[in-house]
Amino acid sequence: MRNSYLVTYDICEEKRLRKVFQILRGFGDHLQYSVFECQLSRLELLRLRAQLSEVIHHRDDQVLFVDLGPAEGRGDRVITSLGKPYTSLDAPCLIV
Repeated sequence: MRNSYLVTYDICEEKRLRKVFQILRGFGDHLQYSVFECQLSRLELLRLRAQLSEVIHHRDDQVLFVDLGPAEGRGDRVITSLGKPYTSLDAPCLIV
């Protein structure tokens, strides 16, 4: 069974930030700056956490995982916004 997770991160150094972004891009959809939505099995979640754990500095950086529940039966993703409208990020993102 797969669950949907909202994964956000706050990384203090640019090189680690790029690595975290690349790892997450392999696991989910980039929604906004430091926010991804990932649909993961329990094993995939463990792999993701292990990969991120090797990159981040545990005293300085933070990665949050918000479990949104089962991915199946949720219907279509509905994202609403206040202020600037949400737009899907289909183009690859470049962090400089």
